[in-house]
Amino acid sequence: MAMMLQEPTHAGSRRIVVCADDFGMSAAIDDGILALVRARRLSAVGCLAQAPSFRADAARLRELDVDAGLHLNFTETLGAAGLYLPLPRLIVCAYARLLNRGRVQRQIERQLDAFESAMGRMPDFVDGHQHVHQLPQIRDALFEVLARRYAGQGPWLRDTAPGCLDGVPTPLRRKARIIAALGARPFARAAAQAGLRTNRRFLGVYDFQGGAQAYDSLFRLWVRNAAEGDLLMCHPALPSGGRQGMDAQRGAEYQVLSNPALDEWMASIGVRVARYASMTLRANPSR
Repeated sequence: MAMMLQEPTHAGSRRIVVCADDFGMSAAIDDGILALVRARRLSAVGCLAQAPSFRADAARLRELDVDAGLHLNFTETLGAAGLYLPLPRLIVCAYARLLNRGRVQRQIERQLDAFESAMGRMPDFVDGHQHVHQLPQIRDALFEVLARRYAGQGPWLRDTAPGCLDGVPTPLRRKARIIAALGARPFARAAAQAGLRTNRRFLGVYDFQGGAQAYDSLFRLWVRNAAEGDLLMCHPALPSGGRQGMDAQRGAEYQVLSNPALDEWMASIGVRVARYASMTLRANPSR
C-alpha cells in the first residue's frame, strides 16, 4: 500500500517540501537553485536530465544535502532528440491515446539513464515538467518503467491535487484545479496501487507574473496554508538585468526566496522546509 503524509498534530510541527524545478536548463537557473539549497530554502531539486547545463552542474548538486529528482520532460527539446510536443498538443494526444507507447517508455528510460549517469544514483523523486507525468499514456509508461528499474525502492512522486488555497486569487485557484484535473486523481490511485509515496498536496501554482512583490504575497499565502507534507514548487534563477517574462519572474522568485528574514518568518508560523524522507507517514486513503 502506498504511503501518504500525516496531517499535522499541532501548529508547530508543519514540515513541507520546497522543490525548485528546471535544474539544468541554464547556468542562471542552476546557480540560483544551488545558492538557495545552501541557504536551506529548498529541500528538493527537479532536474531536466538532458538539458544543456545539467551534466556540467550535477557534480555541484551531488555535494549538497538536498533531494534530487527527475523532472520528466516531453514538451521542450533542449537540444535532445526524442518525443517533444507543445503542451496543448501533448495533452490532446495523451488523452486520445495517440502517443507511441514504445517511444514514451524509451524517453523515460533515457532521461532516467541521464540522471543516474550524472548523479551516480537513482532519483529521490520523479515529477513532470509542466506536470506531464500525470497524463494518460505517460503515467502508465512511468509506472511500468519505475516498477522494472526500482522494484521495492521506488522514488517519491508528485501529486498535483491542490492544497488549501485560502486567499489565493480566483484565476490562480482555477489554474491549480485545472492542472489537477488533467490527472491528479488517477495518478494518485496508480501510485497507491504501486506502493509508491507522494506528497500530501500541492502548492505554488500561479501565472508567473507580477514581480517580486506579487510572488512574495503568494509565497506567504501558500506557506500559511500549508499542511504537514505538502509540496510547494518554485522556479528561481539568479536575477539578470534586461530579462523579461518568465526569466524576469524567475529572478523575482529568487529575490523572495533568498530574503534573509524568511527563516525567522517561517519559524514564527511553525513551518519548516524538510526533505521527503523526514516526513511521518500513514497509509494513503483512496481518493
